[in-house]
Amino acid sequence: MNAAEAYRARVDAVNEQEARLVGERYSSNTWDRLASVFRFDPRRKLDRNLEAVAAYIEPGDTIVDVGGGAGRVGLPLALRCKELINVEPSPGMGEQFKASAEEAGIKNARLVTADWLDDHGVEGDVTLVFNVTYFVPDIARFVEKLVAASRRRVVISVWSVPPPAQNAKLFRIIHEEDRQFVPGHRELLSVLWEMGIPPDVRVLPDAWSWRMPVPPTRDEAIAAWIDSVGAKDKELAGRRIAAHFDTLFTNSGDGYRPTWRPDPREMLITWATG
Repeated sequence: MNAAEAYRARVDAVNEQEARLVGERYSSNTWDRLASVFRFDPRRKLDRNLEAVAAYIEPGDTIVDVGGGAGRVGLPLALRCKELINVEPSPGMGEQFKASAEEAGIKNARLVTADWLDDHGVEGDVTLVFNVTYFVPDIARFVEKLVAASRRRVVISVWSVPPPAQNAKLFRIIHEEDRQFVPGHRELLSVLWEMGIPPDVRVLPDAWSWRMPVPPTRDEAIAAWIDSVGAKDKELAGRRIAAHFDTLFTNSGDGYRPTWRPDPREMLITWATG
């Protein structure tokens, strides 16, 4: 089994486990429902991680944001380039992207509603891929298309502990079996090296941070994290979380925060294509 086949096997194992224990969570309908969560202020002050990405952007660039969602990453960078093209299959994400661009007065951003592996014909100077590769079974074809569409550079961001794996401890308690892990930076680097692509790898300085409401009560905390991790039998999942509640959560005064989540770092994987 080569690196690309091993990568696909990981994605398939995750999908099989999700379908068996949770249901189809990562469908287009899921991303439509969650789209507003991924909408950030395009004119916010850049954190240090996004500043590191912006350093690769030149004023005359056309940026292609692959699976750019609601524009969390792409729209701030649109303020620093000639054009931003968001290739995003989820209609809900696309609506949030367009609304966010309009609200921020960004005129040089456009949406292409398509999967990256579709025949859309989009190309640019720099291609961005943020938190997408975890879900891609045909990773070699995905990367080949990135290279073909990028006149100067490809930039891929993944987290040292991918977001779907950050709740592995809670998943184990709810489902009483270990979480299958999506492929992360190690698996992706193996595929790139196998394809003859030697990338630069940077560990970015800022830790994982995401806007999440803090549930004020025990019951709300249980319900919120069942929804986050997923379970077909929510009543059973609730009982299992409740049995471990005091080791899973701490009361910070404003609500219940999880104690099990890791401290991942953002991994920036990039190479020149020209």
